Amino acid sequence: QLVYPHDFRLTEKEKTSICYLSFPDSYSGGLGDTQFSFRLRQAGGSRNSPFQDDGRYNREAPLTLQREASHYFGYVYFRQVKDSSMRRGYFQKSLVLVSRLPYVNLFQCLLQLIAPEYFDKLEPCLEAVCNEIDQWPPPVPGQTLNLPVMGVVIQVRIPSRVDKPGSSPVKQCNQENLLPAPLVLPSVHELDLFRCFQPVLIHIQMLWELMLLGEPMVVMAPSPTVSSEMVLALTSCLAPLRYCCDFRPYFTIHDSEFKEYTTRTQAPPNIVVGVTNPFFIKTLQHWPHILRVGEPRMSGDLPKQVKVKKLAKLKTLDTKPGIYTSYKTFLHKDKTLIKRLLKGIQRKRPSEVQSALLRRHLLELTQSFIIPLEHYMASLMPLQRAITPWKNPPQIRPFCQEDFMKSLEHAGPQLTCVLKGDWLGLYRRFFKSPNFDGWFRQRHREMTQKLEALHLEAICEADIVAWMKDKSEVEIVDLVLKLREKLVRARCQHLPVKEETLQRVSLYIDTIIGSLPEDLQAVLHH
Repeated sequence: QLVYPHDFRLTEKEKTSICYLSFPDSYSGGLGDTQFSFRLRQAGGSRNSPFQDDGRYNREAPLTLQREASHYFGYVYFRQVKDSSMRRGYFQKSLVLVSRLPYVNLFQCLLQLIAPEYFDKLEPCLEAVCNEIDQWPPPVPGQTLNLPVMGVVIQVRIPSRVDKPGSSPVKQCNQENLLPAPLVLPSVHELDLFRCFQPVLIHIQMLWELMLLGEPMVVMAPSPTVSSEMVLALTSCLAPLRYCCDFRPYFTIHDSEFKEYTTRTQAPPNIVVGVTNPFFIKTLQHWPHILRVGEPRMSGDLPKQVKVKKLAKLKTLDTKPGIYTSYKTFLHKDKTLIKRLLKGIQRKRPSEVQSALLRRHLLELTQSFIIPLEHYMASLMPLQRAITPWKNPPQIRPFCQEDFMKSLEHAGPQLTCVLKGDWLGLYRRFFKSPNFDGWFRQRHREMTQKLEALHLEAICEADIVAWMKDKSEVEIVDLVLKLREKLVRARCQHLPVKEETLQRVSLYIDTIIGSLPEDLQAVLHH
């Protein structure tokens, strides 16, 4: 019905997809308000984002919270109430916030403030809200922001790449006493993992492995809320490692990728997809891992845990909750985690404390797995003394899987993790996954940039006048052009180089040009 701000361009295909994704696609008898989220592939070429920040945000934000380049997130507030004046006897409407940022907590909190008001006052309300949001500062990683909207100030801290993983969010102290007192969100994005994983706590190990390996997985849930929360919880359980596969927190039969995902002529794609329509049980039963969850029940004791079942047991009509898979885990189950969570339930520990336990466990598991890879990768970096000013920087040595496997004997995950099992098998399988590819490319890019930076520093330390003594004009002009190119690249790619180093290189270039005949000087200055 309405897009705000009016100048935001969506293609017709995107509009249609957003409409379908903004409503529950199977009968939901529940009345009242529900919130859920989806993720949508951008249609038709890249478009300029209205936020021009030369990529600074993505360089400083944690990899898991980068701004998406080719997908949108949709955050939905859906209201369904009886209304005899409507043709169907119900008022059904959704307000959707579209963003490239995965700030699920912040945006759902914002919708809780805006949506009830919007359903009541309609367009003027959105206009007022947009005017306020226009005044918000950009999200700068590491900063605490106060965001005023509708008489409330939401206070959030934007996470940064330099935050220590697993550290609790910094307690926000506020010098200026804000009135009214701000609504403080402990995190822009972290879900209540304990609540999300309620029915599958004893299988957390298996789910972590399936995510790590980028296995295709379907989450079948009773509502878009349960579906989207479970998918987002699953994809977040590898942090700080980035989940590099596709994921759809909520997916409907009207989606343009429906055919692509349901075809049986090729293997299912590496994707976690959340669905609610029972029709999917039939169309996706050839997928290797199907997680069926029921309505969440937060009772005083450990909720009923789903069982692992054979895929052949997947009944089309009445599918009982369970993990339908023939996957055998590489690592043994961690019984201590379950015992600690059970103790927490008995002692009526708050959900956020249980979530912190769970998140810490997953973080330690991921770190035990990734640290040996980081160590091996660091060993491929050329020695600093091999970097000389007048030669191209040496190459990073190639990643050899067998060498890495040998290194595990003395520096493997067993040093930091008590879990026994087939770690080698897990690494071998990981090497075939998009998550390894994504991790490796990111690391390789960072190391290449570090080499470039070290090379620039080596040039700064060199005695340029001595080098020029026995060089021809051609060689000197060639050096000027190369140095210029390096300088441009350092600035464009924001290499980790001190500003003074760049200024010294710039000065060097001027010095060299100054020593050349005037006709050449004119050409080079031009």
